[in-house]
Amino acid sequence: MLAVGANAKENAAADRSAGVRKLVSVLGATGSVGLNTLDLISRTPEAFEVIALTANRNVDTLAELALRHRAKLAVIAEEGAFASLKERLAGSGIAVAAGASGLIEAALQPADCVMAGIVGAAGLHPTLAAVTQGRRVALANKECLVSAGEIFLEAVRQSGAELVPVDSEHSAVFQAIAGADPAAIERIVLTASGGPFRTFSLEQLARVTPEQALRHPN
Repeated sequence: MLAVGANAKENAAADRSAGVRKLVSVLGATGSVGLNTLDLISRTPEAFEVIALTANRNVDTLAELALRHRAKLAVIAEEGAFASLKERLAGSGIAVAAGASGLIEAALQPADCVMAGIVGAAGLHPTLAAVTQGRRVALANKECLVSAGEIFLEAVRQSGAELVPVDSEHSAVFQAIAGADPAAIERIVLTASGGPFRTFSLEQLARVTPEQALRHPN
């Protein structure tokens, strides 16, 4: 089911007052979303316990974050970096894994919330694995919905997972319509705040071609 903003806030407040620590895993811990998530966690360490952290190939940052937040599991997607990560975390008691199977393992760890911050289609399988466990999934990876939206949302419905959009446009829309009657919404407009045409005039935009659109700066 989709989370309702007010309910999520009320539940979080109730947990804090009861002294319950939320178990959190961060998929894509070394990216901007992951780093910001861990920054927020570090501000109230009594409220959260970090379970699993993953990264693509940034061994140094992943190891540093795993040690700082006392994670239970650290996973590097680049299999060739496994030995380096294992060496960095030797003696820490933190379990280490690598590759696609390692990412799935991280997503399946018992956690109250999984931050899905892996960029691109690489995040689909781990995020889907987290969803099938009926977890709260904070979705920063829009590609899950773009590449496999029907399958992904069906998995959410079947498992009873709580899907919370947390990044850019889809989070803004979620916050804007939370609690609103769907029948009262006529349309939703997403403005183009970035991309290759952000400095174009209206006259230039009228002549944009698909080929130009595919040459995105990122």
